[in-house]
Amino acid sequence: MKLQLALDLVDIPGAKEVVAEVADYIDIVEIGTPIVINEGLHAVKAIKDAFPQLTVLADLKIMDAGGYEVMKASEAGADIITVLGVSDDSTIRGAVDEAKKSGKEVLVDLINVKDIKGRAAEVDALGADYICVHSGYDHQAEGKNSFEDLQAIKSVVKQAKTAIAGGIKLDTLPEVIEAKPDLVIVGGGITGQDDKKAAAAEMKRLVSQS
Repeated sequence: MKLQLALDLVDIPGAKEVVAEVADYIDIVEIGTPIVINEGLHAVKAIKDAFPQLTVLADLKIMDAGGYEVMKASEAGADIITVLGVSDDSTIRGAVDEAKKSGKEVLVDLINVKDIKGRAAEVDALGADYICVHSGYDHQAEGKNSFEDLQAIKSVVKQAKTAIAGGIKLDTLPEVIEAKPDLVIVGGGITGQDDKKAAAAEMKRLVSQS
């Protein structure tokens, strides 16, 4: 099981500062959509250059032109690129094909997918490397989480690795771990803490035990 830090800060210097603090305790660093919108793919390159030992995920949430956008993110140094599960099969297929060419991976985010189980099975068949259940900020505000969704997709996914994101904190992490995802994605549960290093270290300890 791996731990991914979701960086939703809006500038490169701030992002570098946080990653430097917790780099020893994370496997993957995610350049969140807000940074990509504010800084472009330069943010991906800056973090990959500064922390070459880490896997870098570009959270582009691709909805169209899958092949082209994956190509551009790959060129910037992204190891994993996200595509939305609500996008067309051809978009996901294009993203997967392009990623394979350059030795990269695709994570399909099921945020806002209505039939989680059905779509997970389809996306798995399309060759996604990771399938992620995700309670977004707006969902979290309504008190929703993704734990049940994770159980649902684990029952149908045969090839892809599974991931969970959205509102995971230290006190909810044991429940997440119990569901046995391959990847746990944490944002504010680390970045919003006073002692980010301690929070990341404890989360890594728990994730590593499973």
